[in-house]
Amino acid sequence: MKKKLLIGLLFTACTAKLFAQDTPDPVMVQKIRDEGLKNSKVMDIAFQLTDVSGPRLAGSPGLKRAQDWAVNQLKTWGMVNANREAWGKFGKGWEVQKNYAAMTVPYYHAIIAIPKAWTPSTNGLIKGDVMVVKIDTITDLEKYRGKLKGKIVMTDVKGPANEINFTRPDASRYTDSALLAMTKPQVPGGRGGFGGPGGPGRRGNFATLAALRTAVAKFEIEEGVALVLSQARGTDGTVFTTNGASYRDTAKAVAPELETSSEDYQRILRLVKAGIKVNMEADIKTEFFTNDLNGYDVVGEIAGTDPKLKDQLVMLGGHLDSWHGATGGTDNAAGAAVMLEAMRILKTLGVKPRRTIRIALWSSEEQGEFGSKNYVTNHFADVADMILKPEHAKLSAYYNLDNGTGKIRGIYAQGDTAIMPIFQTWLTPFKDLGASTVTIRNTGSTDHESFDQVGLPGFEFLQDPMDYNARTHHSNQDTYDKISEEDLKQAAVIVASFVYNTAQRDDMMPRKALPKPKPVVAR
Repeated sequence: MKKKLLIGLLFTACTAKLFAQDTPDPVMVQKIRDEGLKNSKVMDIAFQLTDVSGPRLAGSPGLKRAQDWAVNQLKTWGMVNANREAWGKFGKGWEVQKNYAAMTVPYYHAIIAIPKAWTPSTNGLIKGDVMVVKIDTITDLEKYRGKLKGKIVMTDVKGPANEINFTRPDASRYTDSALLAMTKPQVPGGRGGFGGPGGPGRRGNFATLAALRTAVAKFEIEEGVALVLSQARGTDGTVFTTNGASYRDTAKAVAPELETSSEDYQRILRLVKAGIKVNMEADIKTEFFTNDLNGYDVVGEIAGTDPKLKDQLVMLGGHLDSWHGATGGTDNAAGAAVMLEAMRILKTLGVKPRRTIRIALWSSEEQGEFGSKNYVTNHFADVADMILKPEHAKLSAYYNLDNGTGKIRGIYAQGDTAIMPIFQTWLTPFKDLGASTVTIRNTGSTDHESFDQVGLPGFEFLQDPMDYNARTHHSNQDTYDKISEEDLKQAAVIVASFVYNTAQRDDMMPRKALPKPKPVVAR
């Protein structure tokens, strides 16, 4: 009986200690709220990253402008060790310097179109007839040999469904019922993997399509195609941008290509199919940059002060690169601005953290999370062999923001059950701001994965969707104007609080079991 009582008392004491160290300091929470909600600079930061810096495609001058500004701003605020840190080879930089395209026959109409990333210039103004081609297999190429020189070519593809604009609003916030459902474990199956629609043969289909695209691109160059038109995803003048060639310095040449709004594409297609001659003119100037093929991340720190804990790290970040069709307001200037603002809040308040707080603004996330993956490989561990570097033991947690402009509604625990009660306690002071949900679920497709994959606590905040997927993500609509000021203020306050709490804990954050190595499979 005495033994059971002793065990019970010890358990109660340990639980009380854990609860005590994870109860947010109400005085500090109020200071963070006052600074972040009343004296916010988050929109000033977002303005610099978007309107002033311009599009921030990986390797582009626009990304370097934003990186240089961020480094200088971190230094101005009093951060230490602020710099652009090289992570390895990326490839060619690229930017659009001129973009004009119009239909001139049967009448004049300027079209909405954006050059595909890493595609070349037209070398001045070109004029030509539009020709519809049908190439389903490599053997179809021969029927067009000698017929495409100087032509502007397009394919016969369907436009978006007419009902697409009437089924749901573009923008939305999570309802209470939706947030409640997210606290339940995720149902196995669903999205992802090659076991979905298309069956086991999908990988083979992808390989066949890739081979066809390569053959078509080579044929277009050989035949002297003047310009390629492709239909962009999107409606109402929204163009979701992509790349038309590789960023690698060894990439093969391709023809100039414009990603065209579905409305303009379908108008031209209808005319040509009706036998009506369509003539277009275009003047596209793009430039490649090859002087420096390396990729860089922005880093900066608030130095730790506890003699025993100052070498340990708390990290926060988001990717700074964007696509080129706009200025990357919601993807991801919003997230980068919030993280910079969180650092500003803490520095302005004169916080002396026990652990070092390090911000990282990643590059080349859009091409495969290269900035964060290589940073993790360089500092912590390579997922391929899981040989841990000394810094691996020193990182308490990494916090990421990259789901648009919506306010924070909670956080994904990434399957870490031990961390859930901690996060629930930390969110308690922000219920009045709409943030209270902790979900055990994993979320992916952004930079916290790079940490999670090597067994480090890496977390993404749960945000309201707004019109991120419907309208702004990777599109020509992704501008400063689409950023919600009040949402970003709220997010910066919550991030600053989470980072502060992590830096001040007696213990490091709980960790999941180390994953097994994942050797890279040659393709």
